[in-house]
Amino acid sequence: MLASGVFNRPAYKWWVFSAVAFGTLTSVINHGGMSVALPTIAQHFDADLSAAQWVVVAEGLAISALILPMGRLSDIIGRKTVYLAGMAIFAAAALLAAGSQSILMLIAFKAVQGIGAAMTQGTGMAMITSVFPAEERGKGIGTHASVVGTGGVLGPVAGGFLITALDWRWLFYVNVLMGILAMIVVVAVVRGQAFRQDTRNRSYDFPGAALSTAVLVTFLLAVSNGASLGWGSPPIVAAGLAFVVLLTAFIWWENRAPSPMLDLGLFKSRVFAIGISTNFMSFLGITSARFLLPFYLQAALGYTPALVGLVLLPNAVSRIVMGPVSGRLSDRYGWRLFNVVGLLLSAAGLFALASITVSSSIVVALVGIVLHSAGSGLFQSPNSASIFSAADPRRHGVVAAFVNLSRNAGNVTGIAIAASIVTAVMVGQGFEPNIDAVLEAESGSRLVGSFMTGLTTAFLVMAVLQLIGAAASAFKRSAEPETATADERAGVAGND
Repeated sequence: MLASGVFNRPAYKWWVFSAVAFGTLTSVINHGGMSVALPTIAQHFDADLSAAQWVVVAEGLAISALILPMGRLSDIIGRKTVYLAGMAIFAAAALLAAGSQSILMLIAFKAVQGIGAAMTQGTGMAMITSVFPAEERGKGIGTHASVVGTGGVLGPVAGGFLITALDWRWLFYVNVLMGILAMIVVVAVVRGQAFRQDTRNRSYDFPGAALSTAVLVTFLLAVSNGASLGWGSPPIVAAGLAFVVLLTAFIWWENRAPSPMLDLGLFKSRVFAIGISTNFMSFLGITSARFLLPFYLQAALGYTPALVGLVLLPNAVSRIVMGPVSGRLSDRYGWRLFNVVGLLLSAAGLFALASITVSSSIVVALVGIVLHSAGSGLFQSPNSASIFSAADPRRHGVVAAFVNLSRNAGNVTGIAIAASIVTAVMVGQGFEPNIDAVLEAESGSRLVGSFMTGLTTAFLVMAVLQLIGAAASAFKRSAEPETATADERAGVAGND
C-alpha cells in the first residue's frame, strides 16, 4: 500500500488516474484486438457476417444493458468495490473465452465479459471526475482519452501480431494477465474514502434497473437482428412495439420513483441532452469504420492481420494527441467550438473513406482515418466534460455510466447498421454475405465489388449523421467553464 501521506497530496488525483487508466487500457486493448481478430475468428469457426458481428455485439449488448444499473449501484455502495468486482469478472470471462470450441461459446463468454466491463467503465470515469476539481475536469477526461488512444494503438498492433504469430486465443490470455494487474494496482492505490457517494438516498431503484435493462436489450436485439430477419418481420416489429412500451414505462416510473436510477431532470439541460445525443452519433461513425475497415484491408487489398493493425495506427495516434489538447483547451474556452469542428472533421473523414475502391491508394484510406479519428478526438473530451458539468458530483457514477451507455449503444448500433447495409446491398446484388468467400475472392471480382458498394453506402450514412450532430452541437450553450466547489477542492465525502 502507498504511504498515507500520498493520499493527502494534490498529486494524488494522478495516482488515482493512473490506477483507473491501467484498467481502461485493458478494456480498450481487448476491443482493439477484437476488431483485427474478427475476420480470422469468422474464418476459424466458418461463420458468416451476421454471426461474426455477435462476437462484438454480445459484449456491447451486455455493457449497454447493465451499465446504468451498475453506475447507480456504484454511487450507493462505492465505486472501488464495483470496479474491482467487474474487473474480476472481465478477466475470468476472458480465460473462458480463450477455450471456446464454437462461435456460440465465444459469443456467450464475450457477453459475460461485457457484464464485467459494465461494472468498470462507468465507475472508472466517475472515479476520475471525483478526484479532479471542476476547473480541471476537461484535463482529466482529455488525458483519459489519450489512454484510450494508446490502447487503440496497442490493441490492433498487438492483436495483429499475436494472431499472425500465435493464435487469436492469445488476445484473451493477455486480457487475463492485464485484468489481474489492474486489480492489484487499484487495491494498492485507491483509498477507501476517495469518492463522493450519494448519501441523500441510498435505496436502490430495482424496478428502474429492470426496466432500463429491458428497454436496452429489446432495442439492441431488434437493431442487431433487423438485417437477418427482415425489418418488417413479425419478431422485429414486435420488438419495436415492446421497446416503445418499455421505454414509456421506464420514463413513467423514473418520474415517480423516490430514488430514481436516472434523474430524467438532467435532460432539461440543453448541454446534457445534446451532449449525450451527439456522443451516440459520434460512436456510430467510429464503430462502423472500425468494424468495416479490417474487412476492406484484407478483402480488397490482401493485407495480413498484422498489416491491418499497422494501418489502423493513425486512428489511435490521433486520439492520443487530440484528447488531452481538446480537453485542456475546453477548460479555458468552453465546449461548443470543439464539438462542432470535431464532428465536421469526422464527417470529412467518413466522406473520404466512402470514396475508396479496390484500386484506391492506401493513402486515401489513411487520410480518411486520420481526419475521422482526429475529429472524434477533438469532440469527445470537451463533450464529456460538458455532460458532467450538468450533474451533481454525487451522481457522477450514474452520469458516467450514461456517457458510456451512449458510447456502447453507439458501438452496438453502429456495427448492426453497418452490417445491415453491407448485407442488404450484397443480397440485393445477388450475393451471399459470406465472410470467407469475400476474403478469398479476387480483389477485382464482382463479389468484392458488391461488398465495396455496401461499405461505401455505410460510410456515407455515417458521415451524414456526423453532420447532423455538428448542427445540433452549434446550439449547445458555450458557458464559462464551471469552477470547483469548496467540497470538491477539499476532497470528497463518504466511504467506498
